[in-house]
Formats: sequence, C-alpha cells, structure tokens
Amino acid sequence: GAAIETEEMKKSGIASSSIFAMWEKASKARKMDEVSTPNQTVAASSTCTSPVHIESNLQLVLWQEPESRGETSTPHVQHEQEPESRGETSTPHVQDDESIDEDDEPMQADLEALEHDPGMQIPISVYAVNDQDRVRRRYIEMGSCQPKNHKFKFTNKSGKECRFCRVWFKEFPWIEYSVEKDRAFCFVCYLFKDKTRCPGGDAFVKKGFNNWNMKSRLKKHEGEVCSAHAEAQEKYDRFTTPQTSIRESISSNTSQYKALYKQRLTWTLKCVRFLLRQGLAFRGHDESEDSLNAGNFLELLNWLAGNFEEVDRVVLKNAPRNCKMTHHDIQQEVIKCCAQETTKLVIQELDGGHFAILADESSDVYQNEQLAVCLRYVDKKGRAVVRFLGLAHVEDTTSLTIKAAIQKMLMDYNLTFAMVRGQGYDGASNMRGNVNGLKKLIMDESPSAYYVHCFAHQLQLTLVAVAKESGDCTWFFQQLAHLLNALGMSCKKMRMLRIAQAEELIDALELEEVETGSGLNQELGLGRPCDTRWGSHFKTVNHLISMYGALRRVLCKIGDEYHGVEAQAALSIETVFRSFEFVFMAHLMQEIFGYTDELCRALQKQDEDIVHAIELVRDTKYYLEALRTDAGWDDFLTKVTSFCTKHKIKVVDMEGPYFPVGRPRRGLCNGPINYHRFKVDMFVGVIDRQISELNGRFDEVNT
Repeated sequence: GAAIETEEMKKSGIASSSIFAMWEKASKARKMDEVSTPNQTVAASSTCTSPVHIESNLQLVLWQEPESRGETSTPHVQHEQEPESRGETSTPHVQDDESIDEDDEPMQADLEALEHDPGMQIPISVYAVNDQDRVRRRYIEMGSCQPKNHKFKFTNKSGKECRFCRVWFKEFPWIEYSVEKDRAFCFVCYLFKDKTRCPGGDAFVKKGFNNWNMKSRLKKHEGEVCSAHAEAQEKYDRFTTPQTSIRESISSNTSQYKALYKQRLTWTLKCVRFLLRQGLAFRGHDESEDSLNAGNFLELLNWLAGNFEEVDRVVLKNAPRNCKMTHHDIQQEVIKCCAQETTKLVIQELDGGHFAILADESSDVYQNEQLAVCLRYVDKKGRAVVRFLGLAHVEDTTSLTIKAAIQKMLMDYNLTFAMVRGQGYDGASNMRGNVNGLKKLIMDESPSAYYVHCFAHQLQLTLVAVAKESGDCTWFFQQLAHLLNALGMSCKKMRMLRIAQAEELIDALELEEVETGSGLNQELGLGRPCDTRWGSHFKTVNHLISMYGALRRVLCKIGDEYHGVEAQAALSIETVFRSFEFVFMAHLMQEIFGYTDELCRALQKQDEDIVHAIELVRDTKYYLEALRTDAGWDDFLTKVTSFCTKHKIKVVDMEGPYFPVGRPRRGLCNGPINYHRFKVDMFVGVIDRQISELNGRFDEVNT
C-alpha cells in the first residue's frame, strides 16, 4: 500500500510540475496577430455556432497547437472544433517575437546604429529599461520614415494592381513606409504602445500593413479617443513636449536660471561653430585650471569671458559647477547637433528632387575603412552643387557592403535609390563592375542612375599608366627619384640650391635672357611626383627643366665637398643628368604632360559640362597626333638641341650607333642607330601609348 501511495505521489508531482512549466510557457506566448483589424478574432468567434471561451493564457496555448507537445502528459482540457467563420478565416496564433526570456540580457542601445527603415527596426522592449527613452528620443530626432518620392511597388490585391499612396503621408502623419518590406507601419505605436493594456492589433507594429486597397483600415487603426493608437499618440505628445508634464512643472527652474542657461549655451555654441568653420582642434593636452594652453575651445571661451562682461557673467567660474557646459561629452553633443542641422539644410535644399551619388572609401588613422558619400544636385537657383552627406564605417569594400551602407545613409533622410539619377565613383572593379559592381546593383533598382567616371581622374590614370608601362618613361622617373634622393632635402643642400638659383638668375639677367617684374623669377623647388596628386608629374618635370643649371651646380658641389656614399651618388646622377638622353626624355615628358595638364585644369572646373569635356579630350588627341608627325618631330628636336647647346651638353649624332646612359645594354645587341632609338622607340612610342590610353579611357562606353 505504501508503494502504491508513493507511486501516486510521484505521478501527481510530475503532473503538477508539467502544469507549472506550461504556465510559464503560456505567459510568454504571443497574443493573437490580427492582420486586418484588432477586432477580427472577436468577430470571427461571434459567428461560430459553438464559441470557445479562452479564459487563460494556458488554455490559449493548449488550444493553439496541442500536437506540438508530442507524447508528454498534459491535463485533459476539452475543446470544441471551431468552424470557419462566414466570409472570414480565423487568424492563426503565432509566438510573440517581442517576448524575451527573463534570463536574457537586455540589448545595449547603439544610437548610431539604429535602423530608420521601420521594417528593420528592433522592438523597443528589447532594449534595456534605462536606454528605452534614449532610443525613443533618437527615433524622434530621425523622424518617421516617409520617402515621399520613392517609386512604390504595385501589388495585386483582389485582381487589382494597388500600391502605397504618397498622399497618405500628409493625411496620416503617423504612418511610415518600409522600402525593404513594402509595408506601412505606425510610428507612434512602435514607440509608445502599451502591449499589456492593449494587447493585439499589432499589424502596424510587427509585420506591417500592405492592404493598399483598404484605406479604411488606416482610419480604423486611429480609432476613437480611447483607442490604443490615441493613447500612444498622447504619450508621444507628452514625450516631445516635456514642459506640459507634471514632473517638468514640479522641477521647473526659475525664469532667471533658464535665461542664464540659454546665454551659456549660446556662447558655447558660438565657440563650437567658430572652431568647426576653421577646422581647428577642440581639446588640449592639459585642460586644468593651471594650464598655460587648455586647448582651442577653452582658450577661446576664456578670451571671450575676459573681453566681454556679458560672457564672463555666465560661463566658466561664474557658471554652476554642474552646468559649465565645457565637458568633452557636451562638446561632442553640440558638434553632432551642428552636423545634423547642416545636413537638414542640405535635405531641405534638395527638396525631394533627384540627385547623383558621389562615393569613395579610404582608411582612417586606425586603418578602418570609411565610406564618404556626397550628393550632387541642382539647387533652386539652377546651379549644380555638391554637398557632403556623411561618413559610414564599412567592414569591407565589397559592392554589397558599400551598397548597404549607402542605402542606410540615404534612408536616414527619407531618400531612396529610386531618386538617384547619377553615380560617380573611381575605376575599381567593385565600384564600376558590369556584373557585380556597385554601379550595376544600383542600376538594377534605378535604371536611370547612369554611371560617369570622373574625367580628371581618368586623365590622371592615363598619365600614371604611361609613366609606369613605358620602359623609357620608367627609367626617366627612376633617375628623377635618384636626383631627389641625392639632394636629400636637408637644410644645407636646400640652401646650396637657393644660392645656385640666385647665381643662375644673375647670369641670366646680365645676358638679358629673362625679364624683371612683380611675380616673376620666383624661387622654385622640386617635389616628388605622386600618382594621387593630379598634375604633380608635369610640375616636377617643368621645375626640373627651369632649374637645370642650378641643379647641375649643386650636384657638382656635393661631389666636391662631401665624401663617401653621398658624393658618389651625386656624381653618378650628375653623369646621367648631363646626358642627351635624359634631357630628351625630360622635354618629351614636358611636351606631353603640357597638353594633358591644360586638359586636367579644364576638367576640374565646376561649371564644366560633359559635351565641352569631350571636345577638350578630342582636341588633346589632335594636338598629340600633330606632334607625332615629321614636322612635330623636327620642331621638338630643334628645341632639345638648342637647350643642350645652351647648357653645353653633347648632342648625339642621329645617324650614329646608340649607347645607353645609366642603364644596361640588354636588349640592344643589334646596335640600333640613334634616329631609330630616339624617334621611333621614345618619341613616337610614348605618344602612341598616351593616345591609346586616352582612347581607352574616354570611349563612348566610359563617358
């Protein structure tokens, strides 16, 4: 008998434990999801012949899916099968995705990573309790997602093609549209709806509304004064106007304190705007009261307080210790507000019109990839302007990642790819690829978003290609690099170069080879040509020819006064420097880069149009082809010979054999004559390569 009693107690214990487990599970179950109307379940149940009264959450779960529990022992609860309602189908019960386990850690709010698209947003209840108001405040600052000029998709509803109407944004200010899911959501219900007092009716919060042919559902969602939406709207109004709340009325300060606070904030904001406009740093290494230099922000504020009594009365020492408004966090918050207001003016100037995207990525000092995005559009005065939109951190530089970053940045300001009418990137494959490039991905969504590569950038790429792919040009720029290394850019050698330039100028004035006047005969310097600095190659070659005599003097002086490696390097480069081949290549680079430099300057003008740019490219090709002719060769050779005669450089015999200077004779075993080497290989070969690069970069497909 004792054994039977013990076994019955065990069974009763198992049954009670399973009941408690189901009770806990039922407390976390999702409420009924009403796709069309909050009262759909009640209406459906009222039409049933035998209504089922669900009195508890436990019965809700047991009635919802009794087969999902398998063979586990459960209490016997009798239910009647609910027949289908007349004209309507009962809404299935699904698990609540907003219910979180008590053991789960609340999500920490990252205000910069909040999604503006309502279809991608995380429920407010997921965030930590102390962060929920900060998240709500950030969403209110961003505003509701209302892309008014988006090209809304058509959806078949009851045999009719329907879509979202943009006039609903004006008629229902609370409505949001998700570009990602093509559904409408309620902005105020997402932020402030009380799901404990008003369960159900979450079609405008969770999955979204897409019955575009049933506009009456929008008005039904608003409901009466006591509806869930009206209650959320009231909470929204109180949250956005805190001075009307009881807490604000009790803790309100005196009018005099508010006036002093406003003055302090005004002068802090003026200091921040001045430093931002000038691009100056804010902080100092030592910002203590005894510091001699506390940084630009504090020093500027201190200077204003020392010169104006009305400023000194409200800032720094005369301000409350807990409201000085000089902390780094306060500075960052004010800077962020300035950036938001500036971007807001840009969006207002755009006024919902079409625009082009200009984007490029680069790494910061921490080697993180940063994507910079600019908008190019026509303002209300008919001028084409370019405005900076923002920076975005990207994990990698793949086309999909860059597209997602640009799309999120545009969505933050209610802009979509459907409004894009142009694209401008560099020539990398991930940006301009015809298969999986960013250009192709955006054109799939907006076929009118044509891609145009920057003409000035394409021209620079042609110059870099010629300088690197031609063997003679590569040799010339290598010798130029050796020359810059020999000078060393030390103070003593730079002084020697200045003195040599002055001596050359005096000799030229005595021979009346140069003219005097304001702005003439300025001191020149040599800079290293860089692939990313446009026009640097032409500038370096131009200064090299102008300073040829002074550079030659300095190299000879370094070889005589210095010893060891520096003297040997100077003498070696001086041997190449006074050769006919080096002078020939220097003048050839000056001639070719001279034509392209004029084209580069013209292409960088803001008022340049694409038709005139194509004409300039065509003219440059014409001049290069004219230079390639026999007449162009004769004029060029006469110019080089005159320069060599002036600087006492031996001119080679064009009918004699070619002897290379400063490089091996490998590949020249047949002994070509100078005429073939200088005209065919160097002169004509470099010009043909330049014309070929221009034809390849500026063809009809790329332009």
